[in-house]
Amino acid sequence: MSQEVSDYSIYRRVVSQLMQGEEQLPSLPSITLDIRRALSDTQTSIGSLVHLISRDPGLAALLMKHACSALYRQSRQPQSLHEVIQLLGMREVDRITMAHSIKSLFTLHSPAHKQLFVEAWGRLVIKASTCAMLARLLSRITPEHALLASLLSEVGTLAVLSAFKDEAVIPSSELYYKLCREYSKPLSVIVLKKWAVDSEYIEVIRETGHWHFSRNQRLDLLDLVNLALYHALKERHVDSPLPPLQELAAYQKILPPQDFIGENGELSLVISHRGDIQAIAESLR
Repeated sequence: MSQEVSDYSIYRRVVSQLMQGEEQLPSLPSITLDIRRALSDTQTSIGSLVHLISRDPGLAALLMKHACSALYRQSRQPQSLHEVIQLLGMREVDRITMAHSIKSLFTLHSPAHKQLFVEAWGRLVIKASTCAMLARLLSRITPEHALLASLLSEVGTLAVLSAFKDEAVIPSSELYYKLCREYSKPLSVIVLKKWAVDSEYIEVIRETGHWHFSRNQRLDLLDLVNLALYHALKERHVDSPLPPLQELAAYQKILPPQDFIGENGELSLVISHRGDIQAIAESLR
């Protein structure tokens, strides 16, 4: 047995143990729970929400950046957190709060641990930002809804790292991504059930990467997540065994002229908005 196979067997055992102990999986921060509780209360005023969000400067800054991003075409950008909440609305603030929390859940325990996280997070935010931009350009789904769905679909990718927080040896990038391919989906489902998120997000996870699956005739949340995933794989893994874009069930729902495919096999509208996508991603890093 090669050393790599032996190491992978050890890592698989560690991740399997993580999946069997829910208490080891990351929980949402208390500030996130407080904000989500306030957002679900119809009596909550914008003023009290501003006060609550201000307890988390990182979230306040993210909301401001997001409201000023390429997803919105405002003649006048919001100048205060109060105006940001008015622009985005309560539901979108809730979704961005969740997106912010995902990054803060995973404590980094070593330089190697941090390197794996930074690489994974960079890939996830590009995919999520692509998903948000596709939502704005192609559908009636709000960009924040699409962005959060994309991030939540790979919570398991980050949760895999939780298995190694007490380990002296961290897997190589290659073995880490191999573990993610095997465990990301089931871990994502376990974590999202623990967080009691909408079942819609869990259903998206189950069908992510199933290129030919379709629920209806109109572009839905799963379609956007799959289109974003496809383009992320196409950009980062040139040799990935992907079907031609035109074979995807999601692509077949895009109406002309937005369905134009460039020479590299990607949607031209993704290529032409790559700068905007990068700008959205920067706000999440």
